[in-house]
Parts: sequence; C-alpha cells; structure tokens
Amino acid sequence: MPQSFTTVASVPVDPRTARVHEEGWQSWSPSGSYALDDIPHRPADTNWATVCYRPGRTVPPATFQGEGLLALDPGDGSPVRLWAAPAPRRAVPSIRLTVRDGRAEISADGPVTESAHTGPDGIQGALAAWADGLGLPAPPPAPTVWCSWYEYFTAVTEDDIHENLRAMDTLELPVDVVQIDDGYQSALGDWLTLSGRFRSRAGIADAIRARGRRAGIWTAPFLVAPHSELAARHPDWMVRDSDGAPLHAGHNWDHDLYTLDATHPEAAAYLTDVFATLRAEGYDYFKADFLYAGALDGVRHSGADALTAYRAAIALIREAIGADAHLLGCGAPILPSIGLFDAMRVSPDTAPHRRPEADDYSQPGQDAAEFTGAGRQWQHRRLWINDPDCLVARPAVETRERWAAHVEATGGLMASSDRLLSLDAWGLATTRRLLSSGGAA
Repeated sequence: MPQSFTTVASVPVDPRTARVHEEGWQSWSPSGSYALDDIPHRPADTNWATVCYRPGRTVPPATFQGEGLLALDPGDGSPVRLWAAPAPRRAVPSIRLTVRDGRAEISADGPVTESAHTGPDGIQGALAAWADGLGLPAPPPAPTVWCSWYEYFTAVTEDDIHENLRAMDTLELPVDVVQIDDGYQSALGDWLTLSGRFRSRAGIADAIRARGRRAGIWTAPFLVAPHSELAARHPDWMVRDSDGAPLHAGHNWDHDLYTLDATHPEAAAYLTDVFATLRAEGYDYFKADFLYAGALDGVRHSGADALTAYRAAIALIREAIGADAHLLGCGAPILPSIGLFDAMRVSPDTAPHRRPEADDYSQPGQDAAEFTGAGRQWQHRRLWINDPDCLVARPAVETRERWAAHVEATGGLMASSDRLLSLDAWGLATTRRLLSSGGAA
C-alpha cells in the first residue's frame, strides 16, 4: 500500500555542517546521524529488507527516513529539531527529510510532535531529552554474561557449555549468567525438543547454578520453521497473508520462516508453556531474538493490529518468566518495545570481521555494529540497558582491540562470546577487565 506523506516542517539548514539522525525500525536497522550529502544505509536485497528493516517502507533516493524519530541539527547554531511519534508504543509513523534550496523539508505518514533542544551533546542530547520525557523507571542492573553464539553458532553442544563453565572457574572470570544460544533446540518453534547435541536442558541449568551462576537461554519466540513439528501439527497457529497462506517472515537458516500468531488462544497457551517450563527448569535470563516477526503486518486470529499483538505477546512472555527474570530483546522493533524489556540489543550483530556483507549495515560486522550502537547510545539507562553485542576477543577476531574499546565505551551489557580456553593473554585480560566492570548499573 503506497504511503501518503504530509509536510510538517520546513527548516533552513547550512548544508556544510547540518546533520540528520535516522532512527531505524528495529535492533538491526541502521540508525545514526549523517551529513546532508551522505548516502544513508539501505537494504541490499529484499530478504534483508524484511528481516532487518521495516517491511513495506521503501525510501526514495536522496531522502532520509526515521521510523518514529528523526532529529535535525541545522548546523547554523539554532536548536536541534526533533520529530517524534506521539504514542510510539502504538503507532510509529515514518518521518522523512529531503533538502531543497537550503531548506530541510520534513514530512510524515502519520501524526508527529515537534520539539526544539538547546542543551549539550547535539542530536544525542536531543534524543536523550525526548527519552527522559517518557518518564520510564530506571532499568535493573544488567548481569555479566557468557554466550555460546560467536564461537559455536548453531553447532554448539552440551559439552561445549560444560567446558566453558569449568573454564570460568579456572580462569576466575566474573560471569553472572551462562547463556545457551541457538542450537540446543530441534527446530525453530520446537523450543522444548532438544537437538541431538544436547542431553538435558534442565541438567545444564542445574550444573550452571551449582557453580553459583545463573542459567540463560535463547529463543526466537515468534519464528516457526516450516519443517518443525509445531508447523506440521498446528498450521492454524500461523499469521496469514492476505491470500490466507502463512505469512512469509523472511529467509534464514537456509529455509523460509513463518510467524507464530500469539493472538490465537492455543498458540498463546503454547508460548506461555514454553517460557514457564524454561523458568521452572532454572533459567532466569532470557534472550528473545528475531522479535521483528511478532510485529509484521498480517492477518491474525483476533484481528489485532501488528503492534498491539506484539506488545501483548511480550507481556505473555514476561508473565510466564516472572518479574525477577532478566529479559533481553533482540531484532526487536525499537519504539514499540518501550517499557517491555530490561535490556535491548541496539545494533546489528558483531562478527569476527569488520565489513558487513554487501556493505549492508544491517548485517553482521563490527563497522555496522559500531555505527548503530553509537547512534543509539542515548537509549542507555533511559529505555533499557543497551546491549552493544558481545565482546569477541580471541586472536582470530579482526581489529579485536577496536571492537573491545567500543563495547567498553558503551557502558552497557557486558557479555563474552569466545571459547574461553582459546583466549590468549590479551584476550583473557580484556575479557576479565570488561566483565569486572560489574555490568551496566
């Protein structure tokens, strides 16, 4: 459906010094500030447009676009101007900026509020002031974490978890949470069925807790693999497209993706059972990933709009795990997630390499993660604890010193994701120092 934009402001700018901040739709969407003659980051292919950007919101050339937030420093000494969604939890308009004849023309496809800021820190200060105005309670401190992902990826085994658990003691690393990432489950959607590489999920949690640490686990609660037992048994639990087919939520893990419709009463009961079971097994740190899928437009059982359905589903998860569990969002729509999470990934994935594939800044790579992580620093301790993504410090990691400096400078959630016994002297000392910072307060 074509978008209809209405002009909301026209601001004189100095094109030599003005800057504009685009706020991306979700965790992995590029977000940051640009000079007016920069070319902003856009999706390199249609799949990434669905999985990592805001689907259906193609941006014309020579146009900046923020999803629910756009800020402009005119560059002439006048205040920073900011345009924002008035009810960002419920409706997120796209806000555009184009430059014509020395003026920035601002338009939006829905209601926005406008404000001006004269305080310190330029655009970041203006965004921070907007976040302060929401009046959210301070987020709880973040624990320090070891995560299996960036060493083992989906090939992780139960023995890998136990090896690193022992290494934490041997190396005297201050890890609060040992988090099992993707790879323990048999398929996306079949969260309580183990892959052949794991013997007992509850047993691992017991072993972690016996060593005085907390057990954490990864899920992608809204994604369902077409070959999963869940999809085979309950096809009516999927969000539908306008033709009645399962909504296509992108392609990853070498297969297409479906979306769980958490407005279906039986699907909601299943989602609750998954998280209540994991909590009963001893897990109290939950990384909920690929959450964009829960906010995709589609036909749902209840008829609810996408953002209402998304927030209700996250509320179900929170109720199932308890208020005292730590909930980290990732791949999540940013503004619709306000007030739901303890911590939030605020960038695309890091990687052992610097440049993202096809130079798409939604894709894994240190350059992309640093750009958006720095651009969203204003969210830290205002909306949640920022997660800049994991420290990877083993010798094979390209420019590991620069990546570690970025993670440390954010002051956010501190997580290690190396095979700990593979660290050299520099990697071990750096990992120990960042974890010893005590996590984000």
